[in-house]
Amino acid sequence: MSLIAKDAGLATWSCRCNAHTLADPEPDPSAPALLRLSDTLLAHYRRGVRPVRDWRTTTTVAIDVMVYAILSVDEKNQVLTTYIWYRQHWTDEFLQWDPAHFDNITQISLPAESIWVPDILINEFVDVGKSPDVPYVYVRHHGEVQNLKPIQVVTACSLDIYNFPFDVQNCSLTFTSWLHNIHDINLSLWRQPELVKFDRSVFLNQGEWELLYVLSHFQEFSVVIRRRPLFYTINLLLPSIFLMVMDIVGFYLPPNSGERVSFKITLLLGYSVFLIIVSDTLPATAVGTPLIGIYFVVCMALLVISLTETIFIVRLVHKQDLQPHVPRGTRPTPAFATPAEGSLLIHSILHEITTIRQFLEKRDEFRDVAREWLQVGYVLDVLLFRAYLVAVLAYTVTLGTLWSVWQYA
Repeated sequence: MSLIAKDAGLATWSCRCNAHTLADPEPDPSAPALLRLSDTLLAHYRRGVRPVRDWRTTTTVAIDVMVYAILSVDEKNQVLTTYIWYRQHWTDEFLQWDPAHFDNITQISLPAESIWVPDILINEFVDVGKSPDVPYVYVRHHGEVQNLKPIQVVTACSLDIYNFPFDVQNCSLTFTSWLHNIHDINLSLWRQPELVKFDRSVFLNQGEWELLYVLSHFQEFSVVIRRRPLFYTINLLLPSIFLMVMDIVGFYLPPNSGERVSFKITLLLGYSVFLIIVSDTLPATAVGTPLIGIYFVVCMALLVISLTETIFIVRLVHKQDLQPHVPRGTRPTPAFATPAEGSLLIHSILHEITTIRQFLEKRDEFRDVAREWLQVGYVLDVLLFRAYLVAVLAYTVTLGTLWSVWQYA
């Protein structure tokens, strides 16, 4: 009986060994080293479990960001679209091997879908960008996994357009694990903040926005960008400045001519058309108005004030238009008249001559008054022109100083 039991035990052990061998075949020694290594690493790997042997061990994930391009800045919807090169690495304790057993291989690429990958997301995500699929990660022999991929990031950002077109925007990219807490996954920086700050090695510097620097603090990266104002200066500010200069030059037209009023009205209409054209260029938000919009409104107000001043001066210098009309004669002189009628005729002629004399004297008086009013109009025109010029220059210097300070701050 003992011999039978012993033989049965040996048979059972043999079956178990054969089953184990069939279920977990050993890598073929004649296969290529990369294939043998891949089969060995992934044979018993479970991608759904955090790769630590002791569950109390925290997996440290180092992250890094390199800004490649600023694709768009949507001021109305407060959305920033950037293209970044995102890098992260961590240690996988289940992906370790001895290079001496695999033809001195120290690094291998494995499918990202076959291993555990941390669930790192950006808190400010508002839309899925068109990012290319990178299906592989690099794994080194001591278990370090490097995941490098480009990402199109569409994030919410509080955009301040008050200083447009000399505005500087600061948008944050906050990386965090969606499910794990800090005891499971701890985020750190791949590089020192000083190295990240002024790294523009991969940035495309050809668009509307230029990258100033990237501030990094733990898992948060602040992307600071500045708008290039040359396009808006040429297409928005210079035409407005030219129209304002022409308005100032219009004061040199004689105030007693009607050309100044028509010239000012033409300038006002031209500026209105200009504002209609540039209205689509200005950024629009529900939380604020750019300073350049206020500048255009003030320029329009100055043009209206200039036109009002011109109408007042023209009205002032045309006082001579209020003179009385020349009176008519009462009746025609008859061909033949009696002595009584002759005396009446002479009396009538003398009366008419007296009336004409009084009219001429009154007209001369009106002309003298008109000359005085014309002189007053010229003096007031010069004073108002100087006040208007001082206001325009002060306004221009103030705006120029503010924009210069903002641009070089």
